[in-house]
Amino acid sequence: MNLSKRLEAVATLVDLNKRVIDVGCDHAYLDIYLTLNNNNKCIATDINNNALENAKKNIKKYKLTNKIKVKLTDGLKGIDVNLDDNIVIAGMGTHTILDILKTNKLSNTLIISSNNDIELLRKEVISMGYFIDSEIFLFDKDKPYIIIKFLKGYKKYKKIDYKLGPILKCNLEYRNYLINKYNTILNNISKGKYLLKLKYKYIIFKLKH
Repeated sequence: MNLSKRLEAVATLVDLNKRVIDVGCDHAYLDIYLTLNNNNKCIATDINNNALENAKKNIKKYKLTNKIKVKLTDGLKGIDVNLDDNIVIAGMGTHTILDILKTNKLSNTLIISSNNDIELLRKEVISMGYFIDSEIFLFDKDKPYIIIKFLKGYKKYKKIDYKLGPILKCNLEYRNYLINKYNTILNNISKGKYLLKLKYKYIIFKLKH
C-alpha cells in the first residue's frame, strides 16, 4: 500500500494499536495502511456512497473486510466514540470540520488536516479543551498541507501561535512559504489601499525576523 505524502504524514501521527475513526475516508487507503502496518482497528466513514463503495472494493482487495468497519454517515453520527480513539479528519474545509466536532462526542486525540482557515481551526479546537501536540507542513504534488494533532488538555498560546502554529512558527520551510504567499498578495493589492499593504508588509517583516 503506497500512500500519498499527505496520508503518510497523517499516519505518522496516529497512535499504535488504537482504534481509528477515519471521517471522510474516501478510498480507505489510510485505513488499509494503518491496519496492515500500525495494528490499528479502523472505522472508515463517508457521507458519499460512491466513495464508500470504492473503499469497500479496496478493503476487499487487501482481504481486510473483517478488520475494517465501513459506515455511511455524516461525520461521526451513529458512531460510539471512545476517549481512547484517534479521530482523523483530512481533506475537508475548516467550517465543515468544526460542524462535525461541535455536534458529536469526541475522543482525547484528534488528527486534522484542513483545506483552509487553519488559524480559525486552531482557535476553535483549542477553545474546546485541546492543545497542539504536533504540526506537520509539507508539499504533496506541489500543494501545501498542514496536519495538526490535538490532544485533550490545556496550554496557553499567543496570537502568533494561532496564526502560524506553536510548532510550525519555528519551521523555516513553512515561514518561507508564507513569505512568498504574502508577497504575492501584497503585489496584487490595488493602488490606494495603503493600510492593507502596510498590514501585509508588517506580517512579512515579522515572518522574516
